[in-house]
Amino acid sequence: MSCVSSQPAARRGKLAQVGLWMRRHGAVIRTVQWIVVSVYAFLIIVPALMPLPGNTAHLWNNLTLAAQFVFWGIWWPFVLLSMVLLGRVWCGVLCPEGALSELASKHGRGGAIAHWMRWGGWPFVAFGLTTIYGQLVSVYQYPKAVLLVLGGSTLGAMVIGFLYGREKRVWCRYLCPVNGVFSLLARLAPFHYKVDEDAWRRSYKSGEQGGHRVIPVNCAPLLPLRNMKGAAACHMCGRCAGHRDAIELSWRSPTHEVVELGDRHAKGWDTVLILYGLLGIAIGAFHWTGSPWFVAVKQSIAGWLIDRDITWPLATNAPWFLLTHYPAQNDVFSWLDGAMIVGYILATALVYGTALLAILAGVSSVFGRFEMRRLHHFAQALIPLAGAGVFLGLSATTLALLRAEHLALDWASGVRIAILGIANLWSAWLAWRVGGRYSQRLGQRGLALIGFAAALAVVDSAWWLMFWGWAH
Repeated sequence: MSCVSSQPAARRGKLAQVGLWMRRHGAVIRTVQWIVVSVYAFLIIVPALMPLPGNTAHLWNNLTLAAQFVFWGIWWPFVLLSMVLLGRVWCGVLCPEGALSELASKHGRGGAIAHWMRWGGWPFVAFGLTTIYGQLVSVYQYPKAVLLVLGGSTLGAMVIGFLYGREKRVWCRYLCPVNGVFSLLARLAPFHYKVDEDAWRRSYKSGEQGGHRVIPVNCAPLLPLRNMKGAAACHMCGRCAGHRDAIELSWRSPTHEVVELGDRHAKGWDTVLILYGLLGIAIGAFHWTGSPWFVAVKQSIAGWLIDRDITWPLATNAPWFLLTHYPAQNDVFSWLDGAMIVGYILATALVYGTALLAILAGVSSVFGRFEMRRLHHFAQALIPLAGAGVFLGLSATTLALLRAEHLALDWASGVRIAILGIANLWSAWLAWRVGGRYSQRLGQRGLALIGFAAALAVVDSAWWLMFWGWAH
């Protein structure tokens, strides 16, 4: 019998009761997961086997357009939003890759986790490579590209699951392209599974005296439950709720994990992912299609090549799985296009990421001798604005599809401004609170906040260009 729920129900809060319900109804959660897997498989496989939609197709009468809208217009933007509102419930309850990886692991070889997988840079590298490759094959527009990118990721999750671990989600913990992004956003969630370490220690004695056998929890994402702090890596699956009467789903301040734990959990790769990933590579990926600078530079290079009779970079003979190649849709990338897209995204990441890094270094120095740990802490205060930017970038696809259906979208600009305004205020508040961890002097904290406002302005400039500056 598991020592999990001797505490009277009346003494548990309603949120804790939700966690216990999730533990007791694991079969229901698994059923939901397999329903999502079925829908996911249908939406990535079937449209790829169908002809591309014609000019008269609509969202309501064409499966390919409907799947495109579901994936990029609804699914992914609101998965990101769910991380902030609910923590990583998507990962633990709904994610098809997680479910398939864990299933493969259950029936796989059960090998030890390879050392190379534990490298801390994988979240950034996987996010960057997937984002750039997705742009090269136009993953937001074409179902074959969706099958290649998302289906390839799912296949990778299953292979890694089969090779490593036993009923674990090794892929999700170390190699998933969006694991790092989800980890950052979940730090803002208003609740988490809280571990009472004193109760955990007491459970050893009470278990021995009461003759209870404590059944270990299968934590699929491989977390050390006894010492778990925060919600960054927790998949919120509910399996550990009530374990040893020491873990329960609890409310917390949305600032808690960044402000109170950010200095202890600060990692260089988290900062790289925030500054050069979410606020660099992602911005470049959203920018290039509307950037007049991209067009001007490409035309200049093309002219230079033609003047010198170098024509192979202008050829459009790359296969669709390397560069976008759909002649019937008049959408074909040349080798120059591919090189320009990669170069533009990387240049954007370098410019924005380095500018933000320099500003945060100055902010950190306000409090005395420069420390990287303090810089990493302040970088986490940018998470709300970084997450809002990716949400707005993805929702641009939503609006483009709705605009193609001739729906009125006059409200979109106001909503974007509101989202950016809230995110800026949230990030500024986090920076103010983080500053309070290093000094109680209002002058120092105020000066740091002014510097941090410069970082916010740099980020805002990217979205001003995309949504307003280049749109007129």
